Amino acid sequence: MKQLLVFIRKEFYHVFRDRRTLLIMFGLPVVQIVLFGFALSSEVKNIRLVIADYAKDQESRELIQKVMTSEYLIVEQVQADYEQLADEFKKGEVKGALIIPANFGADWVHLNQATLQLITDGSDPNISKTIVQYLTAIITDFQQQRTSASGSQLPIQTQIRMLYNEEQNGSLNFIPGVMALILMIVCTALTSVSIVKEKEMGTMEVLLVSPFKPVWVLIAKAIPYLILSLVNFTLILVLSVTVLDIQIRGSILLLYFESTLFIITCLSLGLLISNVTHSQQTALLISLMGMMLPTLIFTGFLMPLENMPKVFQLIAHIIPSRWYYIIIKSVMLKGMGLQYVWKETLVLITMSSVLLIVALKNFKIRL
Repeated sequence: MKQLLVFIRKEFYHVFRDRRTLLIMFGLPVVQIVLFGFALSSEVKNIRLVIADYAKDQESRELIQKVMTSEYLIVEQVQADYEQLADEFKKGEVKGALIIPANFGADWVHLNQATLQLITDGSDPNISKTIVQYLTAIITDFQQQRTSASGSQLPIQTQIRMLYNEEQNGSLNFIPGVMALILMIVCTALTSVSIVKEKEMGTMEVLLVSPFKPVWVLIAKAIPYLILSLVNFTLILVLSVTVLDIQIRGSILLLYFESTLFIITCLSLGLLISNVTHSQQTALLISLMGMMLPTLIFTGFLMPLENMPKVFQLIAHIIPSRWYYIIIKSVMLKGMGLQYVWKETLVLITMSSVLLIVALKNFKIRL
């Protein structure tokens, strides 16, 4: 054990002396958490909307006031004709326009019906549909409030509730997947480079001829990255709670247990890559590019796996991050216990055991 501790301390020295390793280990997670949490949100915000009010009555002013209270829209109330609106759309300065006709209030009060015109930029279908959904909800709510105030019979109302995300926090769509992506890339890349670096620098001969079992060389290289990855995971949790306002509903101990299991799986995969490669560039290419794309595509946080062909759904089963993503969503966001994720946990245990055994078997004790 004394020899093992000496080698582990040596690996810690290697990590702390290499600024690039520290940047990848702790800088990359912070950047990705902030990027996915704020920039890559599924919500559409700050949409520039023009309102042309030709009625200028009480009803139109109340409707405009309600639209302006939306946090998703930036309202610019102007008196513009269709030619001016067309120029605004051509310049790309606005994404939508709400036209209130001259007799809006009178038609609503006396004829019990009124017409509004909504114009959107169809060159971006997703934003266009989002604007329609936002304004339809606002106008429907405004109509129900006016109907209730007048004493008329209200229509049937549908109440919508989003389980596990009643605050409608868009970051919940990405954070579990980003956690799986960060741990997969960082752990696999750094571990794969560690052994190859010894080969390139010529220090592997010293390790192999030392009075130390070759198998313990792999273990001594993996333990520091395991500890630093757990520190990294703690940093991710702190950022998620404090910066992105995500509530951890499940057991913290279970989260750390599952994350430790996933980190061991990633470290085992990194050790396997390092054993079959002979240069740091090759190891980085395989670990970064080879692991990033499958994690992004087959984990399920960017695109639903159910929409993919059966062949790709079967491929997703061999990606470790897919199972970890399911566990994180269930434990962290839904507050579930081990009895609900034991199957995914068993899959990770199997994967980590197989990868670790294969990595140890492929470790060459002769150069």
